[in-house]
Amino acid sequence: MAVRTLPAAALAFDAVADAFDTRFGAWLSVAAQRRAVRAALAEAFPAGSHVLEVGGGTGEDARWLAERGRRVLLTDASPAMVRIAAEKLASVDATAVVAPAEELELLAEAREAAGEAAFDGAFSNFAALNCVPDLAPVARGLARLVRPGGQALLVVFGTLCPGEVVVETLRGRRRSAFRRLARGDVPARLGGREFVVRYHRAADIEGAMRPWFRLVRRVGIGIFVPPSAAEPWISSRPRLLAALESIDRAVSRPLARLGDHVLYQFERTDAAIDGTDS
Repeated sequence: MAVRTLPAAALAFDAVADAFDTRFGAWLSVAAQRRAVRAALAEAFPAGSHVLEVGGGTGEDARWLAERGRRVLLTDASPAMVRIAAEKLASVDATAVVAPAEELELLAEAREAAGEAAFDGAFSNFAALNCVPDLAPVARGLARLVRPGGQALLVVFGTLCPGEVVVETLRGRRRSAFRRLARGDVPARLGGREFVVRYHRAADIEGAMRPWFRLVRRVGIGIFVPPSAAEPWISSRPRLLAALESIDRAVSRPLARLGDHVLYQFERTDAAIDGTDS
């Protein structure tokens, strides 16, 4: 689908797309957090499910799901990311298209016009939605794209991450240590490009998703497993990381709010959009 103007965050990720997997793929902290998310994805989307990914980046999770019997449509605002993802997904039952999260309703309109069925579920991993200041259009788009009873798993940055506070403070970056407490737009920089992120509060996320989705659970991702700010130090200590990963599995729900990321699992209700049937 055509995109009129790329969001600033998309331009930033375009700039780093070719080196993205090399930079982050080797980090064991990232792998540990991804395993926790994938366990939730496998549970929420049984084999045979048709799943939408929002902000799918280079296609790592889409390929993983497709290799395990799910059909996936990956969307991302960055054309360079989508190009790389499409190459990865060529041999599996998955496709990739350029579609910013803010414009999911345009995707829904195109699919409805083509007579395509709603998705069994949707997900967004590793804080892609933190690049979206307003979640309301995302929620409306998901409501049109996901069938009633379908699951939507949204993984966003936590707003109180003790691990990041400790790491950044030890490195003398006190301002970065507490950046997640900020409300509103927070400046960010990647690949020499400026953009903003928003640390969405739980109430804001849940409010944006109502009445089309009800919250099923919240899961902390990376509570004791440290954030990527601890790299490459933590990757050199795999036994310690494995122990921390085990602790995370035990406390992921009661301590969800302390995660580096937080997974919000929603279920699509039968609430209509603009007075029409879902």
